[in-house]
Amino acid sequence: MRRSPLQNLILYGTLIAGSFLMLIPLAWMIVTSLKTFPEAMADPPVWWPEVPQWSNYQTALGEFHFLRYLRNSALVTCMNVAGTLVSCTMAAYAFACLNFKYKNVVFGLLMSGMMLPGQVTIIPLFMFYAKIGWVNTFLPLLVPPWLGVNVFGIFLLRQFFLTIPRDYIEAARMDGANEWTILWRVYVPLSTPVLMTVTVFSFLASWNDLWGPLIFLHDESLYTMPIGLLNFIAMAGQAQGTPWQLVMAVSTIMVIPIVIIFFLAQKRFIEGIASHGVKG
Repeated sequence: MRRSPLQNLILYGTLIAGSFLMLIPLAWMIVTSLKTFPEAMADPPVWWPEVPQWSNYQTALGEFHFLRYLRNSALVTCMNVAGTLVSCTMAAYAFACLNFKYKNVVFGLLMSGMMLPGQVTIIPLFMFYAKIGWVNTFLPLLVPPWLGVNVFGIFLLRQFFLTIPRDYIEAARMDGANEWTILWRVYVPLSTPVLMTVTVFSFLASWNDLWGPLIFLHDESLYTMPIGLLNFIAMAGQAQGTPWQLVMAVSTIMVIPIVIIFFLAQKRFIEGIASHGVKG
């Protein structure tokens, strides 16, 4: 259906207005990172700094152990993304393409786990990890993604796999391919959009995760970027108040990888969200 010029005007005008509203917090963060301390604390707020303070970034990174926290976050995020893709892909293939007893019951129980808040399970998890000596190590953050704990990722991949014709499986089996070969040689190459979607979601969840590191990491040398920023806010406080211009400078740098990942994966990410995940 073709839209009239008026409909296009309304549609694109609404989208542009919504985009500006969504970008206001990001713009305010960047502008605040360039202010002086009095400008950042001014009431009413100063909308634009008189002289942009680019030195805030140098000062903030000098006081904030950026490279250490970046290394820790990169390690945790990369391992989380890799573990999520491997474990969720195998689990989704099993639920979508294999026949075994009580498959639907198991899948239903798995989906019900999405309704269980993390706060409910954190105490028994912490006690378990403490008993096996994993507290104050990266293991509680690195191991679970390899065990298929990302239920949403499994769901999204399963729904995508259900849209792939079963004829591909039958043809591959007639050629002598086993299930591993079918998964990695047939299904994975056809699933680039949904795999990219799971990658972006997993990256965002791990990179921005404050809850897990705050609970399990007690040594400052192990801190990731979010908990490092929280510690920086606490340590950088002054008698006059928190130097929010430095906090915003660090926050701006933390946002850069997220923006880069989204723009690199934007096309596939939107395709994976919009085209699939609705078939039962």
